[in-house]
Amino acid sequence: MSTDTIRAAGAVLWRDDDGTVEVAVVHRPRYDDWSLPKGKLDAGETVPAAAVREVYEETGYHAALGRHVSQVHYKAFGRPKVVDYFSARALWGSFVPNSESDELRWLPVPEAAALVTRSLDRDVLGAFALVPADLKTVLLVRHAKAGKRENWPGDDDLRPLSSAGWRQAEAVRSLLPLFAPGRVYAAPRVRCVQTVQGVADDLRTSVRREVRLSEEGYWPDPDAGLVRFLEITGDEGVPVVSSQGGVIPDLVTKLADIGGLRVGDVPCKKGSVWVLAFTRPREGWSTSDSVVGWPRLVSAHYLPSALPAPRP
Repeated sequence: MSTDTIRAAGAVLWRDDDGTVEVAVVHRPRYDDWSLPKGKLDAGETVPAAAVREVYEETGYHAALGRHVSQVHYKAFGRPKVVDYFSARALWGSFVPNSESDELRWLPVPEAAALVTRSLDRDVLGAFALVPADLKTVLLVRHAKAGKRENWPGDDDLRPLSSAGWRQAEAVRSLLPLFAPGRVYAAPRVRCVQTVQGVADDLRTSVRREVRLSEEGYWPDPDAGLVRFLEITGDEGVPVVSSQGGVIPDLVTKLADIGGLRVGDVPCKKGSVWVLAFTRPREGWSTSDSVVGWPRLVSAHYLPSALPAPRP
């Protein structure tokens, strides 16, 4: 992406009102238009962080991010502009008129689409409405950098993060709370655990070791690893799962195949995060059932780094 590109982020902020999904649309007095909350990234800010901040500044609501809904491209002031939109569940807050937005309306999606001024916002709402709002989010993390294997004299399972890896781990610690995680899992290698230990510490929980999601535990029986991952997905709350580069591409590809989702190549840089969104499993589901009742992957969004992008 060109260094001349303006990066921005926003969200479809939603709530459940007695079984009806409503989304927030704001009126911006500066432009006299109705819009989804969005805005430009601040210096040193990631795209997800900007989405959460802009939602709060324009609506007054704290929110938990979910799936990536769409990316919009257009020209602004003669420069290319890219806006990433996430689904965002309203947690708490209240709207107070301000200089950026002087009115907020909670509306069902069709009414919100009729109200927004820009056709691009209607396209985003259309993409949001393609799948249920209340999906299960899973944050699949590849462990951060741990130096070269040939330079570590001990047991490879004990190879720790490098100084660059610790910087990545701190970035993961800052990024993942934007999605409101509640559980933390890791392949039982030191570098996998260290990558998400800060997230677990902030949640005041422990990192649960998952042998099936390590390379040596996954490949003897990939189907068992897939089943274990789906069991983690089906439990309550948003899980964080830290695994390895020899597992993640195959796992995401298998999940996409089951869900009928096209993902193509599955990149997996160290310190990267896959934001996976699944339909909620059928009540009382079990992995012994037909795959029809399993959580089904409907969105897979790749964040190549938890670190903010360098500014031009």
